[in-house]
Formats: sequence, structure tokens, C-alpha cells
Amino acid sequence: MDRRQFLKLNALSLASIGIAYGSPMHQMHHNNTPNAINTSFINFAPSDLKLLNKNQFPSGKKLKKLTLLKNESKEKNFFRATIEIKESQIEFIKGKKTKCYTYNGLILGPKIEVYEGDTVEILVKNQLKEPTTIHWHGVPVPPDQDGSPHDPILAGKEKIYRFTLPLNSAGTYWYHPHPHYITSKQVYMGLAGIFIIKARKDALSHFNEKDLVFSDLRLDENAQIPENTLTDWLNGREGEFVLINGQYKPKITLQGERIRLYNLCSARYLNLKIQNAKFILVGTDGGLIEKPRIEEELFLAPASRVEVFIQANKTGELKLESIYYDRDKMMVKEKKENLFLAHINIEKNPENLPSTLRKFETLKDPQDFKEIIMSEDHHKMHGMMKKNEQEQKTALASMFLINKKTYDLNRIDLISKVGVIEDWIVINESHMDHPFHIHGTQFELISSKLNGTIKKAEFRALRDTINVRPKEELRLRMKQDFVGLRMYHCHILEHEDLGMMGNLEVKANNDKN
Repeated sequence: MDRRQFLKLNALSLASIGIAYGSPMHQMHHNNTPNAINTSFINFAPSDLKLLNKNQFPSGKKLKKLTLLKNESKEKNFFRATIEIKESQIEFIKGKKTKCYTYNGLILGPKIEVYEGDTVEILVKNQLKEPTTIHWHGVPVPPDQDGSPHDPILAGKEKIYRFTLPLNSAGTYWYHPHPHYITSKQVYMGLAGIFIIKARKDALSHFNEKDLVFSDLRLDENAQIPENTLTDWLNGREGEFVLINGQYKPKITLQGERIRLYNLCSARYLNLKIQNAKFILVGTDGGLIEKPRIEEELFLAPASRVEVFIQANKTGELKLESIYYDRDKMMVKEKKENLFLAHINIEKNPENLPSTLRKFETLKDPQDFKEIIMSEDHHKMHGMMKKNEQEQKTALASMFLINKKTYDLNRIDLISKVGVIEDWIVINESHMDHPFHIHGTQFELISSKLNGTIKKAEFRALRDTINVRPKEELRLRMKQDFVGLRMYHCHILEHEDLGMMGNLEVKANNDKN
């Protein structure tokens, strides 16, 4: 399909309509005057900020298991729990306490483990001094349970999230805050946790499992978490300490387990490699793929997850690294260095992996189309370092765009219908990589187009987050299953806060055909 045909088909879908939600978050932050740009959420770290010496951070300790969120229910197929969001003092550095935001007092929130068909009910208590939400990233929940910025939990208030997990939803998910303008802050202050939906039985359910959760952290010389710098806002924040399960450069022992890998960093891309070993890819965000795939390296954009086994050429201690990936940051010249992450001790390789993991239904043709263009207004970059602080904030708040617009909480940008299969054409017209995420569904990559070359997807997989390289065009196939409001956005969280986001209204499908 050429661009003219695409736009003709897509004309109705791109129609925007106004709608007023009147949420407390909107009343607090939004200004309907076109020339009034909200910059109140943009703060800068001091220009003379000194960071903590990396040698002061404890490292090399045995990897700990994650804390499970306790099921308070005795009913079959019913999971009930409580999550308390609060400020906590965490001792990363001996003798120094770091102020963090935590779920149940943990720097990496408790692991939620449930099954297809379960009803989940979680009471969330917000003891922060600011609004928050919990967004169940990738989990198929109704819009009013999705923790969107339209539905904040105000400071000192509570909310019960309740939803039932459908069959065929087994996958590797996570949860994090999604309040308007301050998502990135709340995540770098510590709010993130993992959410696993299991099948009662799948092709790999007889294997033991291990979670490797990647996050990053910045500490100043006093072991406190500082605000963003200007370049953090431009490129997305990358903390200097890359943690696995909340630990720095841990020692990890593997015995042939099914491993779930999570990139919970705000902006850091991971390109994982283990010397003298290979990854056997068996799953993506939305569950198992059709057949195992051997991968020398694993590329994980922010918010992406995979399931793997690790096959070593020899047993013993190996190094897990992230190979340098150039995403063309603004105003940054960095050394092209690999990043050491952990010592891996392979005691046993996986045995008897099945050759078939899952059967996918035949793809159906799309009935509608959407076009998403991610871009940056580089005119705002001109003379950035010579601008005063307020001018820098104003430039930032209108720099990152989707379909040439910054986000408006009250504007509907696209309209879909329940159950209608759509192809979304996601185009990156900027110079920088942007991970695209949509709420409420999983999608399949159909093809990519870069430098005039169209490439079909190498294998079938379900995802909710995917990287889009500069000048790349992806075709993603998906459908929505609930009426209501959904978000789509760049998952570099600073870019999301700065407006690289849109609203999708999903309407009932009254077609009789």
C-alpha cells in the first residue's frame, strides 16, 4: 500500500475530537491556553552536582530472590493484596540512608505472580505527597483499571484495582506509576515491580524459573537521588549504577532455568551478551514464541521483556555485559564502551527443550489503519546552552511530538473500535531511537522499513513495546478488546512526560457484519 492509499484509508481514524475529563490531575496541571506551556514539573539538578564514587557501592554479592507479594485471599483463582506507596529510607551505601519511593518499602517492588483466569484485587494506598497511579504494563485490563494519568490516586488516598485475567494472557509484565508529568521522577525514585501471568500448563512450565530485573540508579556524593540534568530531559535518564534485582554487579548462578529478563530502566537500552554462551529466546512481552531461537546478543529497549534459557559453551564463571549501542543522544559525546553487569556461574545447561512452544492463529487482514509519527522539534535545540533556565524548560516542554502535537490530557487523538484488527504504521522521523508502547493490547510486528528496504518480521511474537530506529517505519497489527481510553507513547519516560504521548478512544463496535 502506498502512502496516498494509506492516508485515504486512515483519514477517518486520524480525526481528533475534544473531550473534557475534568480529573484532579488535569485541573492541577493543564492549561487550555495554547501559548501557555506547563513547565512546572521540569526541574534541573545543580550544575556542580557531584556523583557518588562507584567504588562505594557494594558489589559482587550473591543474587537475591525477589520478594513475593502475599496473596491475602483463601479463595480459589482469586488474588487479593495490598500495596503501600510511600517514601522510605534505603541503605544502598553503608551508614547512609537514601530517600526513595517504594512499593511496600522495597526498592524493587514485590513480585506479583498470578495465573490465567485469576481475578486480581489490589488495594493501593498512596502515602506520597503527590498523585500517583499503578499502570499494569502490558496486562490486559479494562481502561478504568489501567492506571492512566486520567485516573490519579491523590496524595493520602486509596484505590482498589480489580480485574480478571483472560485465557491466553500468560506473559512477562511489570507495573509502574503513570501520573501526568511526573512518571519519570517516580520511576527513578524507585517505583517499579514485576507482574507475571502464568499458564496452568505450557510447554516450559516444568522448568524452574529465575527473574533478572534490570534497573538503573543515580546517587550523588551524599547517596541521595538527584533531579534530572538538561541532557537527561533531552535523552532520557540513565543512572550510573545498573542494578539486577536491586543489586550492583551481583553473582548469578544458573542451573538450566527458564529466565525472565526485564528492562525497567527509564531510558537505558540493553544489548546483552555473555562470553562463551548463547541465549535461547523462548518468549517476548506477551508470552511464548512459536519455536526457540538462538541469539548471540539480546537487545532490550526500555520497558521490553523476554524469556530465555542460557546455553554455555563451557561451565564456570562468565561475564554478562551490555554491548554499546549508539542511539545518537543529543548534546552528549560518550565513549563507546561495553558495560559489565554481573558474574554468571553456569552450573548446568538447559536440557530437553521442546522444539515447538506455542501455536499462533493465522493472522487476519487489517480492517483499519493508523499512522503514528514520532518526531522532535530541533529548532528548539538552537542555542540551548545559551538559554536561561526558563527558556530551556519551555523548549523542552514542546520539543517531543507525536503526529506534530505534544500531549493534551483532554484531547482524543485517535479512535478505534472494539475487536477491529488494525495495522498501525509507526514512523520515527527523529534522529534518535524511541521505544513505542501502547496500552491495552499486545501487537505483532508485521514488517519494518528502513533506508527503502522492507523486511518482514523474522518470527511471530506478541509485544507491547518495540524500538523504532531513526527514519524507520514499523507495521504493527493489533486490536483492542475494551471500550474506553488508552494511551500510546514513547517509553523513554522523560519523553513521555514532555508530551510524546497520545490518547486513543476505543468505542463499541456496532457493526453487524
